[in-house]
Amino acid sequence: MGEPVEFEVGPEDAGARLDLYLTRRLTASSRSRIQRWIMANLVAVDGRPRKAGFALSPGEIVRVTPPPPEPAHLVPEDLPLKILYEDGELLVVDKPAGMVVHPGAGNRRGTLANALAFHFDRLSRGDTLRPGIVHRLDKGTSGILVVAKSEGAHDDLARQFQARTVRKAYLALLHGLLRPETGEISRAIGRDSRVRTRMSSRTHRPKPALTRYEVIRYFRRFTYVRAFPVTGRTHQIRVHFASRGHPVVGDETYRTDASVTGVKSLKRLFLHATLLEFDHPKSGERLAFEVLLPGELADLLETLGE
Repeated sequence: MGEPVEFEVGPEDAGARLDLYLTRRLTASSRSRIQRWIMANLVAVDGRPRKAGFALSPGEIVRVTPPPPEPAHLVPEDLPLKILYEDGELLVVDKPAGMVVHPGAGNRRGTLANALAFHFDRLSRGDTLRPGIVHRLDKGTSGILVVAKSEGAHDDLARQFQARTVRKAYLALLHGLLRPETGEISRAIGRDSRVRTRMSSRTHRPKPALTRYEVIRYFRRFTYVRAFPVTGRTHQIRVHFASRGHPVVGDETYRTDASVTGVKSLKRLFLHATLLEFDHPKSGERLAFEVLLPGELADLLETLGE
């Protein structure tokens, strides 16, 4: 464990929530991190664990025992990888839903980066927590990712993503009936100003975001679409369709009241990165990769069609 710290609650903080009180005092730690410590019983008030919303009283002693710092190095792990293509400069993988791309807060193990570090001796940015990682997919999203082996390939691929010459297509099942059948959603998004784990147009730093789409099929209460994100903002497809009142099936973060009831058997996002096209960083050849829907998503479509 880390070194414990203690605070005595003053009169000016009478009635303050425990998590907000500590956020003001532990300025190097986020509120979400402090809340995780509280849930793990690492925070006590006069010797007793309390909930985040506990109202403090003057004279009480708040004791915080932080957990040990997470390792700064990447731990290679023997995790299965589905390799679609590999050469000396790059590789293309089919990421399963449920796998985080690279380590972050609360996700130091079991990531794609951990698996890459185990299976490949040579990756770009090899001394970081994100070896070879040029772009990302959400944890709940499955599909195609390109990974750089050389530094030159990494720089060139990053440039292509920045210049928006990489073509991407996703398959998604949405709640409700999306109209019109083809169109685009242009809505600037950024980190939500109130809920920091969400992205939205309610933000202090909006960035332009554009998603084009085409409907593949309508079901009784759902729409099956192919989405083409022109920009690459975090959660872009999910936020854009939710802003139109048609959140992605299985999306607990951006769901609406109308989408609470739906496909209960699905334990993941119905969002799949099905197509990726880019120029090979060394030969210049245009490469295109496409993967079909995973079995659980294909089975769901078949059930809906019945």
